[in-house]
Amino acid sequence: MKKLVMFLVISITIILLFALKPYSSKDEVLNLSLNLANTEIFSKSISAKKVVVQKEVLIENYFNYLDSIVKKFQPLTTYNLNEHLLVRANPWIIDTLQNTDYYRMMAKDSFVYNQKKMIALPMGNTIVIPDSMKAKKILNSFENTTIDINIPEFKLRIYEDSVQLFEFPIRVGRDEKKYLEMSGRIQDLKTKTGKGFIINHVRNPRYVNPVNNHQYFVTKRDDGKVTKLPQIPFIETEINGLRYGQLIHPTTNPRTLGKAYSNGCIGVKEADAWVIYFYAPINTKINIRYDLSVVNEMGDIITLKDIY
Repeated sequence: MKKLVMFLVISITIILLFALKPYSSKDEVLNLSLNLANTEIFSKSISAKKVVVQKEVLIENYFNYLDSIVKKFQPLTTYNLNEHLLVRANPWIIDTLQNTDYYRMMAKDSFVYNQKKMIALPMGNTIVIPDSMKAKKILNSFENTTIDINIPEFKLRIYEDSVQLFEFPIRVGRDEKKYLEMSGRIQDLKTKTGKGFIINHVRNPRYVNPVNNHQYFVTKRDDGKVTKLPQIPFIETEINGLRYGQLIHPTTNPRTLGKAYSNGCIGVKEADAWVIYFYAPINTKINIRYDLSVVNEMGDIITLKDIY
């Protein structure tokens, strides 16, 4: 089909050139049309709508692979193509990454020691480059997305305008003060409230114990098994114009969800962390609040436990 389209375009070009330049020689016209057909811009413009994954892409290579697609197709789009836009146009990618969650795999009786060696993009799958209309819709969605966190409720919600898209359980900072070697001072470990934005993504995070500032590479899971740490992006927030180092990131111990357990960060399940990441590009609005009165699923107003 592509060859047929190219043949028709070349044929039309030759006819037009003969009509507009009657005194040009046949060889000149033919050479000009062949040069046009062979230019990189021309050949890309009549294809370049999708990418077929030629071989399995592992988690450890996922970001480089997506970046290479963005780099290749950015010059051909009328919008700012990036990883978040590309993945939101191909939601199957989110599903695949969610299923690398250690506990999801264990539920299938499949032990995973090193998540980075799992398949992120299966061979043969197709990644569609969104057209301008689809891209505009996704970009508009980004602009109207808000991440809402209610600390005593231990909930993180994602809204588009006033519509709730997702709700995830979280853990929050402890109600205590402690000396952290990482910062070199005593810090209040409570999760800070306020409004702000997502300001950074750490796509290959270092896992560091803030108490002693030591980096670690393995983790003990809730089931007692030890695995390597996963490669799932950490999301950095800025609240009330200040950067507290307060991150949204996965926890390898989901038993701690629903508790004041962390050093101030917001912890989520591994699978949930992928969803939050793709719905939270840079400059996404975030609201962290401390509301004790909430409406439950039955529509009743209830008062939560005051954890701080």
